[in-house]
Amino acid sequence: MIDSSFLDQLKKFSLVINKRVTSSFKGQRKSIALGKGMTFKDHRIYARGDDFRSIDWKVFARTDDLYIKNFEEERSLNVHILMDASNSMKFGKPISKFDYASMIGVGMAYLAMRGNEKFQFSTFSDNLEVFQPKRGMSQLASMIDYLNNLKTKGSSNLLEAVVHYKRLIGSKSMIVLTSDFLFDTDEIKEAIIRLGKHQIKVIQVLDPVEKDLSLNGDFNLRDSETDAVMRTFIGQNLKSRYQKLLNDHSAKIQEACDSLGVEFIQVTTDVPVFENFYKILG
Repeated sequence: MIDSSFLDQLKKFSLVINKRVTSSFKGQRKSIALGKGMTFKDHRIYARGDDFRSIDWKVFARTDDLYIKNFEEERSLNVHILMDASNSMKFGKPISKFDYASMIGVGMAYLAMRGNEKFQFSTFSDNLEVFQPKRGMSQLASMIDYLNNLKTKGSSNLLEAVVHYKRLIGSKSMIVLTSDFLFDTDEIKEAIIRLGKHQIKVIQVLDPVEKDLSLNGDFNLRDSETDAVMRTFIGQNLKSRYQKLLNDHSAKIQEACDSLGVEFIQVTTDVPVFENFYKILG
């Protein structure tokens, strides 16, 4: 279950976007459009046809020249949250990777709501489930209720989900991808490329048991997405090989993200979610 009590702690944070965005709704983000917004940009010489009320009379008093003020009109930022809801995400105790990723998604939606921005969240596994963007606490409450009742299923198909989801992304946006990303790195890179030139945060959520393989002895290991079972002995040699494979995998994701100008953040479910927002929004 999602514990939303941490949301009050997020009030000190705000969403920061590095790209100017454009849409038809006014919010707290800057767009490339010039208009009568709240953010002063610069001056330019008055020309016939300009609004006389835009003249900066203080500049005129100093220079005897007519200048008008240019403003950057503030427009809203669309925040898109794509969450992995495949079977591998149900792993973990006392909190599963999916519940933890859900709290990250809810936190990002909450911050968007506080900034009067539109957020849209979707879940993917074998199929993509899309929810329409809205503003306000009712949409956030609906998001929490949906995620609390969702049952993880199937396997991750990130690339196919992105191909279908891309048509819903219009203006420059912030896109948040949350998953354990324990699948082919080429697929991850191709999915990011397909998303286009947006501010993208790739958040890898891992359980500490799978990150550090803190198990010893004989185990029957079941693949949560294929149901394949493998009997194995977990000793120090296997732990070392496993750790190297996992570290190499995460390093490849980091390398792919770096090459595409995308943020990569790895988090573990044993850390309070509020603390990881310092990494996510840092």
